[in-house]
Amino acid sequence: MTDGGVLHIRGRVLVGPEDVRDELWAVDGRVTFERPAAEPAATLTGWAMPGLVDAHCHVGLDAHGAVDRATSEKQALTDRDAGTLLIRDAGSAADTRWIDDREDLPKIIRAGRHIARTRRYIRNYAHEIEPGDLAAYVAAEARRGDGWVKLVGDWIDRGVGDLAACWPGDALAEAIAAAHAEGARVTAHCFATESLPDLLAAGIDCIEHATGLTEELIPAFVERGVAIVPTLVNIATFPALADGGEAKFPQWSAHMRRLHENRYATVAAAHDAGIPIYVGTDAGGSLAHGLVAEEAIELTRAGLSAGEALAAASWSAREWLGRPGLTEGAPADLVVYDADPRADLRVLGAPRHIVLNGWVV
Repeated sequence: MTDGGVLHIRGRVLVGPEDVRDELWAVDGRVTFERPAAEPAATLTGWAMPGLVDAHCHVGLDAHGAVDRATSEKQALTDRDAGTLLIRDAGSAADTRWIDDREDLPKIIRAGRHIARTRRYIRNYAHEIEPGDLAAYVAAEARRGDGWVKLVGDWIDRGVGDLAACWPGDALAEAIAAAHAEGARVTAHCFATESLPDLLAAGIDCIEHATGLTEELIPAFVERGVAIVPTLVNIATFPALADGGEAKFPQWSAHMRRLHENRYATVAAAHDAGIPIYVGTDAGGSLAHGLVAEEAIELTRAGLSAGEALAAASWSAREWLGRPGLTEGAPADLVVYDADPRADLRVLGAPRHIVLNGWVV
């Protein structure tokens, strides 16, 4: 890290999609648009914007469960170096709160540990419980997390050989009410259509992946303001997963292929209806970190404009998560690029400078 003292950012500063300034300063780690009395210790030039957001990421997790601190640090650094400076950690079996004390690592909003049905999710990832205990576990994770709780809404049911909902509607209603009473929002992993109606009726706030979204369900999403985080870079893995499960679960494999084939049309329909959409990579587990640029580009293949995809990875996502962008007095967390990322999202893949809390990292 380089201690910039007073840091001057000059060129084009994208405060918002249409709010472009000529310069800003970082003073004591905070953004200001008022020229300070002290001379800057360094000046960075280029196209600057708030640090990117990965709204579905798993720091502290790999394919086998929780990882050690060194591995968690490497994951967080990989995301940071890709320009991701704010993460909504959508479930982790590891305690990563030590990251909050590190000024050189991204800021994390945690959803606690996944909550899944017994033997209906990836081993070593989740609290695996039955419906009668759901509300109590949700309330506990709401108190443990940073304003979010993560449910596993559906997964393969080996008895039927296909995706199936994990929770009855009455248990979901009680659990989501318990989270809301603690001031937390609830999101749920959902691949299939069948899990969505009960989650919507129970008051869910967000759906991850949302590959099972249908035209019939879209009005309920819109009416309730339920957001989706499509994780298209993860959905790209469905064909390989289907091939691996074909011999034992042909019905599930066929289902996964259909969801993959319809992925862009599903997101396009959600976008056309006005459902809020945010960038998330599902990094961690089996997927690499640092894929935020790739996910933003994937959203354009589903019909979002480059500007809309960029907002879904920055300004809009920060507002949704209740975290500031480049506003007066906010933490100076920003990325500087060589060119305008609004014109070409590929620019996101090559940040020139990354600044966290006013430090050049």
